[in-house]
Amino acid sequence: MMIKKTAIALLLMTLPLAAAAKGDAESGKQKSQVCQACHGLDGKSIDPTYPNLAGQHEDYLQKSLADYRAGRRTNPIMMGIASPLTDQDIMDLAAWYASQEGLQDLSIK
Repeated sequence: MMIKKTAIALLLMTLPLAAAAKGDAESGKQKSQVCQACHGLDGKSIDPTYPNLAGQHEDYLQKSLADYRAGRRTNPIMMGIASPLTDQDIMDLAAWYASQEGLQDLSIK
């Protein structure tokens, strides 16, 4: 029981560190050069085959890239691009694309 309480306490202490980890949009812009071939200069794709990334939710982009890197999402092109990315690269790219104008409210009215 004591080990379980200690493990929970350690986990709770690390949560603020994980939440404080932020991507740097300017670094993400520099790292996005490979992405631009399919997703456009600022994340607005010129080909409907590739999704727009501009204005997408940052946490969604982080999860998507992490899932491609881990093989939980399968797309040969994206897996090859995401596999060498570090956690910081992913946060930076997500911050860059999330900072762009593009996502619209698609809620049903």
